[in-house]
Amino acid sequence: MIPLAVPNLNGNEKKYLDNCIDTTFVSSVGEYVTRFEEMIAEATGSVGAVATSAGTTGLHAALSALGVQHNDLVIIPTFTFIASANAVAHCGATPWLMDIAEDTWCMNPKVVREELASKCEKRKDGVYHVATGRRVAAIMPVYTLGNMPNMHEFREIADEYGLPLMVDAACAIGATFEGKSFGSLADLSVLSFNGNKTITCGGGGAVVGCKQELLDRVRHLTTTARVWPDYDFDMVGFNYRMTNLQAAVGVAQMEHLESFIRVKRHAREYYEENLRTLLTKGVSYFPTTEGSSCWFSGIVLPEGTKLQDAKDFCAKLKEDGIEARSFWKPVHLQKPYEDAPCSDIHVAESLWERIITLPCSTGITDEELATVVEKTKEIL
Repeated sequence: MIPLAVPNLNGNEKKYLDNCIDTTFVSSVGEYVTRFEEMIAEATGSVGAVATSAGTTGLHAALSALGVQHNDLVIIPTFTFIASANAVAHCGATPWLMDIAEDTWCMNPKVVREELASKCEKRKDGVYHVATGRRVAAIMPVYTLGNMPNMHEFREIADEYGLPLMVDAACAIGATFEGKSFGSLADLSVLSFNGNKTITCGGGGAVVGCKQELLDRVRHLTTTARVWPDYDFDMVGFNYRMTNLQAAVGVAQMEHLESFIRVKRHAREYYEENLRTLLTKGVSYFPTTEGSSCWFSGIVLPEGTKLQDAKDFCAKLKEDGIEARSFWKPVHLQKPYEDAPCSDIHVAESLWERIITLPCSTGITDEELATVVEKTKEIL
């Protein structure tokens, strides 16, 4: 079987894990947590990083650090993994769902600007959504596939309305915007290190940013809001710490970040070059922005294709020993968020059922890529 996206564990993972066991530092304190945070901060161009137990817990902690509260609204794209919305809900808030741009699959800043201008009013204590009476607490784009929207526009919108700007950068490790790492583009950005990500810790996440005071607040929240050295706590905190075991795997992974990103980008280029003949059949590729980390690669089936057609295509590839999958179902179509406010969603609705993700592990070979191309052409 050629898997969709599995970890590449051919480095120092076992050596570092053995060291954790030998030294008994297997919990949330240890040298690898510190080393991992330093490597993530450097890779993202951030002033620091706070490692967390998961990407979702990192999102929750970051939103809380930015002041998102019960009954607030947080602007996010509808086309995202549901964890983006769940983290908002964990704060007692509700996602305000926006459509995406066709050329990035990221939240469309023009739509966000239009929605704020037409549906909100500024008051002395903030920006309020007129129809629901709720305060708008933050804007949270998602770096879909490691692609970047125009972050200058989002910063302008955030500053105009006095809103925090936070990013779900779950799959964006290694991505750049205008040639620079993304750590300074938003107040806070959150990464994931789940097993299918370019860099994995088996799980885990990290919060990065350009403001040390915000990162200090995130660290305080994620470590139970304990005031050291005694058992004093000054607010309701969370136990969202990454273990030294997870971080040990992460450090070994980060030692190969550049080569892993090269493989990811090569897979994208290989598919685009060798599946070119399918363009005449209405097939298209995933969008790629300059500096994208190219987390997933694949194809978009012709307009009019339904989800069952995409699943049938994946089933045929599986018969040939190739794992492929459909992609995110938009949040506004998910039961927990069917009543959430949203913009017009025509781009996401016309797209999501037609997406096919193809194998793109960081250890994939050209021989495997060639097999995927051959079988895809045969089926289509």
